[in-house]
Amino acid sequence: MPGPMPFPRQPAGEPAAVRGSGLVLPLRLEPAAAVRRGFVLGVDPGTRAVGFGAVRQTAHGPRLIGAGVLRPTRGADVPRRLAEIRSGLDRLLAELRPEVVVVEQAFAARNVQSALRIGEGRGVVLSAAAAAGARVVQVAPAAAKKALVGNGQAHKSQVAAMAARMLGLQQPPEPLDATDALALALTHLVRGRRPWDR
Repeated sequence: MPGPMPFPRQPAGEPAAVRGSGLVLPLRLEPAAAVRRGFVLGVDPGTRAVGFGAVRQTAHGPRLIGAGVLRPTRGADVPRRLAEIRSGLDRLLAELRPEVVVVEQAFAARNVQSALRIGEGRGVVLSAAAAAGARVVQVAPAAAKKALVGNGQAHKSQVAAMAARMLGLQQPPEPLDATDALALALTHLVRGRRPWDR
């Protein structure tokens, strides 16, 4: 019976590596294509639905690129749903190539199980965004409401209406998961943190 497979030697000048199962995996993150300056993608994480909203900063203000919801297979277990979400996010990020991805920040939920599910969803979003080469910004839900509406306790419908107004839309995109994601992206722009500033 042969002995354990030796680890390959790390070539000089190569990045740090994670070792396991006889493999050396470089940690270098290289996006498939250059990011688009001024493109911001907001993501409202979850394990049953992931809202997304993409905007582009222009000289005339923010413009809508697209918005929607990623929905994994209903009834699938959590690992399968997370895998489907990651696959959908990877395709979305490859197509949009945003410079900044804004993700809803973790918050204390009354339901512990719900908090765990949201945390799992956030982890998938954060890893997908980083792997795509985007800069990740995290924004608390109350901060997004305050930035857009002026009230950290504003109702989702108020936030949706303001997002539509800022984007020059006659009515907010549906469902609210998508509008929540747009609110995150717009908050980043409202705060004056333009993607090319940092």
